[in-house]
Amino acid sequence: MRTAHSFFEKPVDPLDFTAVKIGLASPERIRSWSFGEVKKPETINYRTFKPERDGLFCGKIFGPVRDFECICGKYKRKKHRGTVCEKCGVEVIESKVRRERLGHINLASPVAHIWFLKCLPSRIGAVLDLSLKDLEKILYCESYIVLDPKETDLKKNELLSEDKYQAGLRQYGNNTFRVSIGADAILEMLQGIDVFELANYLREALKNTTSDAQTKKLIKRLKVVGAFMTSDNSVEWMMLNVIPVLPPDLRPLVPLDGGRFATSDLNDLYRRVINRNNRLLRLGELNAPDIIVRNEKRMLQEAVDALFDNGRRGKTFTGPNKRPLRSLSDMLKGKNGRFRQNLLGKRVDYSGRSVIVAGPELKLHQCGLPKLMALEMFKPFLFNKLEERGFVSTIKSA
Repeated sequence: MRTAHSFFEKPVDPLDFTAVKIGLASPERIRSWSFGEVKKPETINYRTFKPERDGLFCGKIFGPVRDFECICGKYKRKKHRGTVCEKCGVEVIESKVRRERLGHINLASPVAHIWFLKCLPSRIGAVLDLSLKDLEKILYCESYIVLDPKETDLKKNELLSEDKYQAGLRQYGNNTFRVSIGADAILEMLQGIDVFELANYLREALKNTTSDAQTKKLIKRLKVVGAFMTSDNSVEWMMLNVIPVLPPDLRPLVPLDGGRFATSDLNDLYRRVINRNNRLLRLGELNAPDIIVRNEKRMLQEAVDALFDNGRRGKTFTGPNKRPLRSLSDMLKGKNGRFRQNLLGKRVDYSGRSVIVAGPELKLHQCGLPKLMALEMFKPFLFNKLEERGFVSTIKSA
């Protein structure tokens, strides 16, 4: 089976596939698509106008800016094709690869994918049997969740506020029960789930329940779990450890008059993710207090949320002119999105619209056209017939 990344390559046989299937990508698969890790939030050097190394426009990761010319200029022309420059590390190939090559960002802490968190019903919530409100409390570091109560009176998957957690420590002591907070807790819970066992448990519960509300809830959960059973997807892939970075030519940086630049909103959103990720890595190295690390993890989750779907949860990230930044979801969805406008939207010879009315004299397989519309559509044929029968001498007179 070919992945979406290889699907857009020129096929040997255009008819060698029967369907397109969309699924979750594992961290290993995302890294296999990538040509390198993006570590810095910089785009280009504004003095030399060359891409910054390991940045969002890095030539080593995404390819050369000019055809068959490395960034430092050591190798030029087609005769060096395929050579990797020893100085700048850029491969000497065509610059069009900057539309195809992906990069990636290794996250210092896992984050939840907002498409699987905020949809209705929440897919992560359906698998873990948690409400969206409780999930958000855990993910955004507002509440702890009990993973193992051990010998205490606490219940598994019970939510504890900071005050209740401290009271529990005073009552039961350290290491008497195990709790977690943030996306790490959700990831650990997802990794401990066997979808086949869960599906059997839900089927048994469905047989024994008499409540309508409980039946509806169990059916929704079973539907989500069943989808994971029949696909090659794993439930923990709804959490992200690595984020793919789009090719730079799909999020361009365009020079304007006066030395200014216009940039795609995605670059600002990626920059925010990289800045917060690097700060979290640095805090981990410095052994910073838990409260500071937790706050940075929450900010990283919010930055990734905005990258995938800005404004879906919490504050909407805006640009310098207070305009909401266009996220990946905004680029795909709606009438002006990538699918409907660019892939499905085609220039046609004729288009028109009219009021739909019932035609009692029409058969089921027939469709009536307004006379003026039919005249416009068949005008070339009518001109030809008029000329053939001698009514006119030229097309212009027709």
